[in-house]
Amino acid sequence: MDGVYTGFGAAHAQPAATGLTHARLGYTNDMRPRILPAGPVPADPDRDAAISPQPAALAILIIDDSEDDALILLRQFHRAGYAASYRRVQCADEMRAALVEQKWDAVLADHHMPRFSAQAALALMHELAIDLPFVIVSGAIDEETAVNAMRAGAHDYLNKNKLDRLVPAVEREVREARMRTERRAALDAVRENEARFRALAANIPGMVFQLLRTPERTLRFLFVSDGCVALLGDPPESLLADASAFLAQILSDDRTSLEAGLRASEERLALLNWEGRIRLADGTLKWINVRSSPRRVNGGSLLWEGIISNITQSKEAEAALRASRLELAELSSHLQVVKEEERERIAHDIHDELGSTLVAIKFAAALLAGKLPATMPQLVERARELERLSDDAIATASHVARELRPGILKEFGLPAALECHAEDFAQRTGIECHMQHIDYDIDCDDTTAVALFRVFQEALTNIAKHAGASRVEVRLNGHPDELSLEILDNGRGVSSSDFAKPRSFGVRGMRERVHHLGGRFLVEPRPEGGTRLSLSVPVAQQAIP
Repeated sequence: MDGVYTGFGAAHAQPAATGLTHARLGYTNDMRPRILPAGPVPADPDRDAAISPQPAALAILIIDDSEDDALILLRQFHRAGYAASYRRVQCADEMRAALVEQKWDAVLADHHMPRFSAQAALALMHELAIDLPFVIVSGAIDEETAVNAMRAGAHDYLNKNKLDRLVPAVEREVREARMRTERRAALDAVRENEARFRALAANIPGMVFQLLRTPERTLRFLFVSDGCVALLGDPPESLLADASAFLAQILSDDRTSLEAGLRASEERLALLNWEGRIRLADGTLKWINVRSSPRRVNGGSLLWEGIISNITQSKEAEAALRASRLELAELSSHLQVVKEEERERIAHDIHDELGSTLVAIKFAAALLAGKLPATMPQLVERARELERLSDDAIATASHVARELRPGILKEFGLPAALECHAEDFAQRTGIECHMQHIDYDIDCDDTTAVALFRVFQEALTNIAKHAGASRVEVRLNGHPDELSLEILDNGRGVSSSDFAKPRSFGVRGMRERVHHLGGRFLVEPRPEGGTRLSLSVPVAQQAIP
C-alpha cells in the first residue's frame, strides 16, 4: 500500500506562543532535519515568519503485514515534522518491484512475517546492491536475533512498543547513508580521474613523473609513466624502487648542471627546464629535456611534477644546422678572400698595365702636339684634346683601382682609408661626410681592416641610393679589446620591412662580414630621423709607432 500520511499533528499547526510539549523539528548545519529536545518553544515572530511552511519530505519503504502498524510508524515521522510518503510490502516480489521502481530514503522492516522476514529483505537488498538505511521494528525480538540481524547488514533495531528512538535513528542512518553515497561517488571520481590521468600519461611522448626530495635530501620517484621504458630502457618499478638508476644514466658533465637546476628550482619554487645527455645500458646516447614545476608538501619535502622528453632528434637537427651554418660561413669567408684577391689582381693590372699605357698615350699626345706646326691649328687642338682625354682616363683608372683595392689601406691603415673614401664619396655625390671622431692610433690585422672598409663602402653606397640624406657622420673608436664603427645619416630612416625585402643583399652582406669576425652589427632608425649603423669587432690592437 502506498500513501502520504497527513494526520493533524501539532508540530506545525499550532502557534509557537502556545508552547509544544512533544518532540519538535530542528535542522542540522547541513540543513538536515533533526529532533530537538521536548519542551515549550518561546515565541519569536521573525523566526516563525522565516520557517518554511513545507515540511521535509521522506520516502519510506515499510515491510510489514499490518497496515495499522505501518500507520503508527508514519505517525512518528509526521509528529517530527516530516511529509512522509510510504509504500508497504509483504513479500520479496513486492519489495523487489518497489526497490526497482522508486528511490527510497529508508527501509523499516518487521522481523518476522508469514510470507517474509527481515533477513530475507536484507539478502534481497544485497542481491540488488542497494545501500539504504535498514531498521528492524518488531514487537518481539530477542537480543541474539537482533545481533544476528545487525551482522547481516541491519543498521538498527527497535521495539514497536518503544518508538521514541525511531525518528532519530532513521535520521542518523539516512545521514550516514548519504555520506556513504557521497564517499563512494568521490572514490569513483578519484578512480576515474586516475584512470584518465594514466591513459593520458601513457600516450604522452616521454615520461611523466613525480619526483620527491625528502628533508634528508634524497630523491625518490613517486610516479613514473610507462614511457620510461622507451625513453630510459627501464621499467617503472625499477625507477620507483631506486631513483639513482636514472641519475646514473646522466653523463657526469651534465649531472652537475641538473643538480644546480634542482637547487635553483627549490630555492625559488621556479620552473625547472633542463637539457642534458643520458647514456643507456646498451651505449645509446640520448638528449633529454626535464621540465617540471615544484611545490611544497607536508613534512618539508619538495615535489616536482612534470615530463621528461626525448629531444635527441631536435638536438641532432640543431647540430646539423649549426654545422651547415658554419660551412656556409666558411664558404662565405673563402669567397670574400677570393674576391679580395681578385680585386687586388684587377687593381694591380689597372694600375700597372692600363695606367702605364694611358700615361704613355698622354706623353705621346703631348709630344705630338709639340711637333705639329703652328700652321695646322686644328691638328694641334686634336692632339691637346687627346691629351686631356688621357688625363681623364688616368683619373678614372686610378679611382677604379682605389675602389677595388685602396693602396692607402695597406700603406697607412684603416683610419686613413676611411677618410680618403669619405672625401671621394662627398665629391662624387655632393653629400657632406664628416669624420667626427677618428682614432688614428689604432691598427688591426688585414682581414679586419678589409672587412670594415667594405662595410663602410657598402653603407655609403646604400645612403647614396636609398636614404635621401644630405649629411653623414662617421665615428671610429679603438678600445682595449674591440674596434667600433658608427655611421649616422639624416635621411628617411629604415624600417623592419626594408630588411625583409628579398634582394636586400647589402645589409645581409655587411652583417655576414661582421658576424664572421665574431662582432656585433646593428641597423636602427634614429629618434631624430635618419639611420644609425653601428658595429664592433674584437681585435688585438697595436699603437702605430
